[in-house]
Amino acid sequence: MGDSAAIATTQRSSQVEPAGVVRLTLKNGMQVVVVRNTLAPVVTVQANILAGGRNDPAGFPGMAHAQEHMSFRGCANMTADQTAALYAQLGDENNADTQQEITEYYATVPAVDVDVALEAQANCLRDVDDAPAEWKEERLSLEKEVDDDLSDPVGELLRRINLQMFAGTAYAADSLGTRESYDRMTGAEIKAFYQRWYRPSNEVLVIVGDVNPAAILKTVTKLYGDIPDRPAARTPEIVLHPFKPERIRLQSDSGYTEGYIAFRLPGTDSPDYAATTILADVLSSERSKLYGIVDSGLAEEAGFALEESYRKASVGLAVVAVAPDANVDVAMRRLRHVLYSYAVNGVPEDIVDAARRNELTQRLFQSNSIPGLATVWSRAVAGEGRSSPDDDYEAIRKVTRADVNRVARRYLLNVATVDATLMAGTSGLPVRRKSFRRAEKKMVAGSVAPIELPPWAAGRLEALNVPATYPMPSDMRLANGLRLIVRTVSSSPTVTLLGSVRHSAGMQTEPGKEGVSDIVDTLYESGTQQMDRVVFQTALDDISAVETAGYQFSLSVTKEHLDRGMQLLAENELDPVFDTRSFAMAKKVMIQRVAADRSSVSYLSGRALDTALLPAGDPTLRTATPQTLSRITLDEARAYYSATIRPDLTTIVMVGDISPEDAKAVVERWFGGWTVTGPTPGTVLPSVPLNRASAVEVVSRTQQEDSVVLAEQIATTRHDPAFYALQLGTQVLGRGFYAARLYRDLRRDAGYVYMVDVDFDASATRATYSVSYECSPENVAVVRSIVERDLKQMGTEDISPEELQRAKAILLRQIPLQESSEDELAVGILDRAEDGLPLDEPVRAAKRYVELDADSVRRAFAEDIHASDFVQVVSGPGSSTRQSRLSVSTGR
Repeated sequence: MGDSAAIATTQRSSQVEPAGVVRLTLKNGMQVVVVRNTLAPVVTVQANILAGGRNDPAGFPGMAHAQEHMSFRGCANMTADQTAALYAQLGDENNADTQQEITEYYATVPAVDVDVALEAQANCLRDVDDAPAEWKEERLSLEKEVDDDLSDPVGELLRRINLQMFAGTAYAADSLGTRESYDRMTGAEIKAFYQRWYRPSNEVLVIVGDVNPAAILKTVTKLYGDIPDRPAARTPEIVLHPFKPERIRLQSDSGYTEGYIAFRLPGTDSPDYAATTILADVLSSERSKLYGIVDSGLAEEAGFALEESYRKASVGLAVVAVAPDANVDVAMRRLRHVLYSYAVNGVPEDIVDAARRNELTQRLFQSNSIPGLATVWSRAVAGEGRSSPDDDYEAIRKVTRADVNRVARRYLLNVATVDATLMAGTSGLPVRRKSFRRAEKKMVAGSVAPIELPPWAAGRLEALNVPATYPMPSDMRLANGLRLIVRTVSSSPTVTLLGSVRHSAGMQTEPGKEGVSDIVDTLYESGTQQMDRVVFQTALDDISAVETAGYQFSLSVTKEHLDRGMQLLAENELDPVFDTRSFAMAKKVMIQRVAADRSSVSYLSGRALDTALLPAGDPTLRTATPQTLSRITLDEARAYYSATIRPDLTTIVMVGDISPEDAKAVVERWFGGWTVTGPTPGTVLPSVPLNRASAVEVVSRTQQEDSVVLAEQIATTRHDPAFYALQLGTQVLGRGFYAARLYRDLRRDAGYVYMVDVDFDASATRATYSVSYECSPENVAVVRSIVERDLKQMGTEDISPEELQRAKAILLRQIPLQESSEDELAVGILDRAEDGLPLDEPVRAAKRYVELDADSVRRAFAEDIHASDFVQVVSGPGSSTRQSRLSVSTGR
């Protein structure tokens, strides 16, 4: 079929498209939207199937989710292994997401490889295998995902809310699915679901990035134009009915008790949705009476959010968080009173105006992220049925205070709600164990079968190209010692700023004053010497800027308002309020926060890991307690601020539509007068000895799975040559989904885990290597045995030429992908500056990776990684459960 025959005549020729946007509809009905964005030589390809959890067959919740998983288990012209290897060599930035209305498949790739990503997506629209043998294995992974999610109390809360609010509709069932449903499904039934919903006329393909629109449309037509369409299936109708109020009470491992009030609000199809969006922004504003609940001392946090937005309805959540010993019911009554007051008396017009401006300003920031822009277009066109995201912004532009008040009265006043409490509770102190290991049958190191890429991808992806040039930022030092790094990017008339004051609380805090840095950081939330918190937030709202201050600070602002934004940032950073009232409030907040945090499972697990990895007396082991915080005085906090917030310890990175000269001028205008006396304090942590093996268990009252961290201190630090060999080996172990050894062994072949993370965290003086995963308590030991086996094999046998090439491809193609958003670009630059690395380190590292061989990787792992020295920290249901389950698990 020729190109012209494949393209339908409905190309919206009569409609004025946004700049850089081209679209067409193929003759088979598939919609294509191309958005040109030259932020980086990167493209995001996002295929949106107009079916999700809402389309699951009755009695089979999760079938859409099952098909999403199975699409990575073999499509036309691609096996499961080939799919994993292909996306790995494209840079390993791909995933999928099943929602109620749509299923998204997305990949962000170097622009030169976009046709490979498109062909892979097209193959999965042509056909999928859904083979019984593949489903048998993938079902285990889905069930593990369900188990992981059930361990999250907030996730369980949202499931209960949906079940009550949307009873009798497809929205009531979680698109995640259930174990029982997956046990009943067959590969044939999943394939029938695919045949019903996966067809060209039910897909919206969104392509965003550095592309030639005419050329990319020609490629799309060639790859997709001859895929036959199928008869349309009927999407289940959603008919909402009144629901009965319900009160839910769940246990949480958090250090805080949280109270929720859930409202059923308009969905994206409703003409009230734009006003609902502004209402949610008003309620979540730090200028609202809702946030005043925090100021009054009744709650640690308070807010409002549109948690879930479907076509026919949304869920709005009002929330308060209180200390474990506080009365959450009192805070919830105040929360409900504030909402009632706004619904009866109306919301403030100035906050409505600010919310509307902020929403419209966000349109400018969309172009600062290629993947983010693809998501915005996909959600608007595929998820909401809009022509473009501009439809949403045009609707928001028209929202008035009267509209918001009308929506508040209709949907917040005298309506049924679901109220919920997540009760805080300590799980007890960690229990130190000699080991969680128990005898397992001997495990022989697995063989690594080669994966041949499909012929249409092999030649393209085997090339390992180091970028010939790298766009270096301007690097300047102001007279006061402040370092300024600027990267000019003209994707939108905006500027993104990230700043950091190098700081080591453990090295800079006097004994017995632990927590003084936390109090100082909290004081930054109270406003400035000239403006209190509300007045300061109003000044930010006036220019639609987002700002934070402290040891880490940031500013997102339009170019038009950069000077005012920098003035406000400097005022907050250099002149925070240090009066008696604000200090007393910050101190009280931190005492309550630390008391709550120290009883949480996450704190206990992290503390157990740090204590086992680091020597006694290490600066990072010094932590705040309610007792140390209670002894700190206002004068001590002021002195600490003066000694630690210094220009000679500060780095500012600016990315956006600004020249280095203009950036320097505005920074000097507002930060140039910042001076400090005395020698620069040391902030570099000392080196540490290697740790000894140990095991600790933290009992959780809510987790159904065990969360396991295996970690050790290693000798190779960030500036050692062996760092690069270890990085290559880490890609072989944990990057590339089923092409990675640990994912293959632990998830694909055995179904023990849903996720496994391999992390190599290295600084100039210390480094930690870790593997983390979640699994059933009875499988902790066997999973560790497989991890140890694979790590040992890395140090005793050379990785295959194919694995070496794939690991190099991941790391080299990650170079442009790391610049696919201004935020990520700024983070990368700041991290390199903080680590003392050259700003062009990505290209320097690429050259090292290309030169490394398999022997270098093997020697690095043999020398540094000793799994027998791992510290093991497990948080989960408890040893009694684990032992009883272990007794029946040996057959696996």
